[in-house]
Amino acid sequence: MARGALLAALGLWIHYLAALCTATATTQATVPRSTRETKRDFEGIESKFSLRTADEPDDDICYLVPGQEDTVARCNFNHTSKTFVVIHGWTVTGMYESWVPKLVDALYKREPDSNVVVVDWLSRAQQHYPVSAAYTKLVGKDVAVFIDWMEEQFNYPLDNLHLLGYSLGAHAAGIAGSLTKNKINRITGLDPAGPNFEYAEATTRLSPDDADFVDVLHTYTRGSPDRSIGIQKPVGHIDIYPNGGGFQPGCNLGEALRLIAEKGLGDVDQLVKCSHERSIHLFIDSLLYEDKTSLAYRCNTRETFEKGLCLSCRKNRCNNLGYPVNKVRAKRNSKMYLKTRSQMPYKVFHYQVKVHFFGKVNVTKTNQPFLVSLYGTADESKNIALILPEISTNKTYSFLVYTEVNIGDLLMLTLQWEKESIFSWSDWWTSYAFDIQRVRVKAGETQKKMVFCSQDGISHLRRGKKAVMFVKCADKPNKTDKGDQSRP
Repeated sequence: MARGALLAALGLWIHYLAALCTATATTQATVPRSTRETKRDFEGIESKFSLRTADEPDDDICYLVPGQEDTVARCNFNHTSKTFVVIHGWTVTGMYESWVPKLVDALYKREPDSNVVVVDWLSRAQQHYPVSAAYTKLVGKDVAVFIDWMEEQFNYPLDNLHLLGYSLGAHAAGIAGSLTKNKINRITGLDPAGPNFEYAEATTRLSPDDADFVDVLHTYTRGSPDRSIGIQKPVGHIDIYPNGGGFQPGCNLGEALRLIAEKGLGDVDQLVKCSHERSIHLFIDSLLYEDKTSLAYRCNTRETFEKGLCLSCRKNRCNNLGYPVNKVRAKRNSKMYLKTRSQMPYKVFHYQVKVHFFGKVNVTKTNQPFLVSLYGTADESKNIALILPEISTNKTYSFLVYTEVNIGDLLMLTLQWEKESIFSWSDWWTSYAFDIQRVRVKAGETQKKMVFCSQDGISHLRRGKKAVMFVKCADKPNKTDKGDQSRP
């Protein structure tokens, strides 16, 4: 009797379990796929996605919540426009830094109908740096899930999507791009963080594989690899190193004190991280000053660029910095360089100057100070200081000259060889001199090549004496001129 009851009870349990399985299967078959996956896909997301507005670029008023379709309509997301996703970096204070609303505002000024989404991962970003660096994987995953949801649920085209990541945020953007089901259009890395990432595998940092086009600005690559605040190696299709990628102009202590005196302590956080954050402000500059686009030039090394040897635009050797960049995908990374001013607008004009130094007596001098003055159809730029690493008799030297003044077409230039210092005893006993027949110039921004001749046939350049003048040659130079057959 007891045995029969036990078998009957067991049969009921088997029947119950079978019915339960059938009911579950039936439910799963009738519920839409997106609803079935909502809990599993969106459960672990900690990052928040704030759709900011042009009217209030500094406030998080409305959040897009993955899995909650009504939030997209409530936040007035524009399904037919571009979307910029801004990802901040490591923070000591646990709050947004002052550059965030400035970037949001600039994006809306350039693209008024766009969506600007700020990713809030502040709670993870304010940890000890190695902990926050490790969190970029989870943040990247959150962003990827958000992007996939927008594409699948609303058919939002990823061709309209542009991720902008600063410091650690650049690597989070890269990880997001590597995890989305379809490739996003563009990622801009704004001085991607160096520590913990310089030698990391491509899958754990920003890399060219993470989007259809990846452009990177490197503005603080000082120090040994992996100790540099910004990553040193190229990690995009185009990697631009303003001012060599190291210390940026205007970021010295004296300039910091001057800005504090003028503007107060409101932007003191920018002064502390001046070179690192310069990447953001260069990008903002490219959004606001459409008529003053900065050009960067492809070059193998910073040293070669400093000689003015890379001011070519042939075969995509130059490109726009920042937002209006031309999306050129080469087989290998393109390292590019340019000079900038210390403040907006950052654009300068680059010139390659090539001079052959003649002389009857062999002389070699190193680290010599010169002043160059440029006179053009629109304006002039006087006393541009530079140091020539070496000058020697009967040799041709090329060097880079740049100015923030748009002089128009160059008509005339002067060279002056300064004394090494007021305490240089050699200047008292020896008057070093070189003879110069002509100076060759190439303008980077216009790609024009020009030749300038001495009015006297030969100019005598003496150290510590007055400047010598060169004007546009009346006719083409004789190709048989001794020692001066090179071209810019």
